[in-house]
Amino acid sequence: MIKIKNDFNLNDTITCGQIFRFEVIDNGYILILDDRVVRLEIDNDFINIYSSNEENICSIIKSYLGLNINYNEINNSLMKNDIKLKEIINYCNGFKIINSPKFETIISYMISSNNTVKNIQKSVNLMSEKYGKKIYFEGKNYFLFPNLEDLKKLNIEDFKNLKLGFRSKYIFDFVNNIKEEDITYIDSLNTEKALNYLMKYKGIGIKVASCILLFAFKRFDVFPIDTWVKKYMKENYNLNSIKEIEDYTKNKYGNYSGIVIQYIYHSSRNKK
Repeated sequence: MIKIKNDFNLNDTITCGQIFRFEVIDNGYILILDDRVVRLEIDNDFINIYSSNEENICSIIKSYLGLNINYNEINNSLMKNDIKLKEIINYCNGFKIINSPKFETIISYMISSNNTVKNIQKSVNLMSEKYGKKIYFEGKNYFLFPNLEDLKKLNIEDFKNLKLGFRSKYIFDFVNNIKEEDITYIDSLNTEKALNYLMKYKGIGIKVASCILLFAFKRFDVFPIDTWVKKYMKENYNLNSIKEIEDYTKNKYGNYSGIVIQYIYHSSRNKK
């Protein structure tokens, strides 16, 4: 067991809709990372970390949960630039953007297109149970998300059996037309080129591509816009269209647009 300082909001970070595979347990969460299973237990001023593989676990968790990023500096800069953000930034205190495994995030958000969270979770879990590596941890079996080579072995009917609906063909085509080095290549592109690179694949539009870059490639200058964000921006900034919101956030918040959008989404969805 390893301890890290509990100076962030673990609950909001895990449950805010960034990831689709976690298990709520007493006083914490089970997370399935790309190569291991971890249990995070809230223990007053600390988070206790238990894992099926403790090698480099502290640095892995800090990277995964975005704990190496100075959010105080970012938030102060945002509030200085736009005082209207003060209320939602204070509400989102301790909220972090997760740094998820790249391939799993791409497939998960392709599944998310015109889908419910419940159905996304079912499909991602079913895909993992059928084709991912089994990990036995604390008396229970868990399944890692399958890697690219695992999914390349499947035919279109296999994907249809994962309850993916019309997304089956898109994901089948994506898996069979991309290589590991292509995913790594995205890191070398600027954000505009990275968005266009992802959107050349059917089933990946601007919102899905933005989510992928925000949650798996640490591109904080993208802004996936949903109904919560549109409502907030209309009420507070009199912006009506997605294009207006995109232009405003890009010009106003620059490299931190994605963080602002997540604050807006999280606070709008959860505030009473």
